Amino acid sequence: MTKQEQKARGEIFRKVSAYYKKFHLRPKFKPGESFVNYGGRVYDDKELVNLTDTALDFWLTSGRYCAAFEKELGAYLGVKYVSLVNSGSSANLIAFMALTSPKLGARQIKPGDEVITVAAGFPTTVTPIIQYGAIPVFVDVQLPSYNIDCSKLKGALSKKTKAVMLAHTLGNPFDIKAVKAFCVKHNLWLIEDNCDALGSKYAGKFTGTHGDIGTSSFYPPHHMTMGEGGAVYTNDPLLKRLIESFRDWGRDCWCASGKDNTCHNRFTRKYGELPLGYDHKYVYSHFGYNLKATEMQAAVGLAQLKKFPGFVEARKKNWAYLRKALSKFADKLILPEPTAASVPSWFGFLVTVRPGSGFTRDQLVQHLENNKVQTRMLFAGNLIKHPCFDGMRKTGKGFRVAGPLPNTDRILHDTFWIGVYPGMTPAMLKYMVKTFETFFGKTA
Repeated sequence: MTKQEQKARGEIFRKVSAYYKKFHLRPKFKPGESFVNYGGRVYDDKELVNLTDTALDFWLTSGRYCAAFEKELGAYLGVKYVSLVNSGSSANLIAFMALTSPKLGARQIKPGDEVITVAAGFPTTVTPIIQYGAIPVFVDVQLPSYNIDCSKLKGALSKKTKAVMLAHTLGNPFDIKAVKAFCVKHNLWLIEDNCDALGSKYAGKFTGTHGDIGTSSFYPPHHMTMGEGGAVYTNDPLLKRLIESFRDWGRDCWCASGKDNTCHNRFTRKYGELPLGYDHKYVYSHFGYNLKATEMQAAVGLAQLKKFPGFVEARKKNWAYLRKALSKFADKLILPEPTAASVPSWFGFLVTVRPGSGFTRDQLVQHLENNKVQTRMLFAGNLIKHPCFDGMRKTGKGFRVAGPLPNTDRILHDTFWIGVYPGMTPAMLKYMVKTFETFFGKTA
């Protein structure tokens, strides 16, 4: 870059920073008038400057910002390989599909094989299993952790079981020690859906790095954002190759965008029934996709990543405030508890209405929403009761339930959550608690 171009960019960046300070600062919170959102973007002029920088480059696909983000996220998590994708749902898709590769030999997941998971969560943890033709096996969860009941794992096992794919619910790690021991004993893959838990730790180690593959999402309400975006990470070099093959059209070649002949054998090898010397850049070893992220997404993400440790601490602090302030309602509400040996980076604050409390979940939710406090369900609640399962429920094929799911059904009817995201101010937190107090004043 010439000095003249550097100077021009510097002028543009200064104006972008001034624009942010003039037009992007949020108005002051007004209790009862302003919404208390469950989540949202927390950013400053650094994200806008990075975004402008990559726009001026006009390198629209993956490039230097993507490479830098992958390297820095890997360093933060202490994991060898990070592959950036365009969403957290794509991350789950790629993580699962990597395990269907014939290159894995006897451990390849094939159609009809089974994957243990839960129904109390987000659908795209399960969607790739079903779309590929494997069989999700649903196990009940525990309260107040909202994670898999590990005592049910043995009952879910069959000769067809090949993997366990689970999310850390709203940032609270599942019992990784028990789940991993089960996977090791039975030679099963473990995929950690870490989309709601980036920054959480279990036994001193980041979630998403205990299993074979971890995934993250960078959708705006998540722990950090790129607008859209996700990541898949692993310490296994073979899995890394497979992840990136499925992400990048299914190709056998591993050249980065804009690079040719990294293997130095681009025109010299024989692949399948292709002619000898067929261009390696157009050899496909898998039925893949194009799920790469863009430079613009990564540019925002790189600025977010520098703020990320502060985001985690804010989430912990906000959650602790709500846990203490709402403890006086513990006789009517089941309040969340962190998993033993964990330090969660909370995505939200879960609440379940106790039986016999004299009110319903819907009544409490409506009161909060009417007073501009946003709420959310625990995603699907019980996924197998949604319309997407109608056909499978009628035929009894395509999934299996390992025992009754009483807690999953309870979540469907009685559970919701409120936000703890870093944009929460003390005034917002205080107002949320007051809104609970006014409800219980009416229902006491």
